[in-house]
Amino acid sequence: MTKTYAVIGDPIDHSLSPALHNPAFAFLGLDCTYIAYRIPKGDLDDGIQDLKKIGIAGFNVTIPHKIDMMRLLDETDEECKMVGATNTVVNTGGHLKGYNTDVDGFLDPIRKRKIDCKGCDVLLIGAGGAARAVIVGFAKEKIRKITITNRTRMKRQKRW
Repeated sequence: MTKTYAVIGDPIDHSLSPALHNPAFAFLGLDCTYIAYRIPKGDLDDGIQDLKKIGIAGFNVTIPHKIDMMRLLDETDEECKMVGATNTVVNTGGHLKGYNTDVDGFLDPIRKRKIDCKGCDVLLIGAGGAARAVIVGFAKEKIRKITITNRTRMKRQKRW
């Protein structure tokens, strides 16, 4: 039986995820498909119930749902707890487990280049959803201080 995976968000039409994942599934000989599934802000609960009904195997989460998705999870990994957001969900018989791969995705190139951030001061430009993962990543690297700046005052003043 074909396993179905998705990326959820709004807007979602611009996502390259199906174009990347479907050829990978084919190359690996996996009986899987990957779709983009639009869930408007405010419709997350119903959208997730619909995905459960069709037996979705898992999904990636993008704007505006990374934070709100946390309350619908049955279980989370440590990264999710630290970041307060999820970007990957696995569905096992209706049990949703959330993961956050953004932290490692951010840290991987820094570690590969052997850049030592310990004790450094960091200026983070932007306070959107990815900023949470960047902050957790830098905390893991034991930086000394993070200064966050943003073009809109509301996000800049928000407490993490």
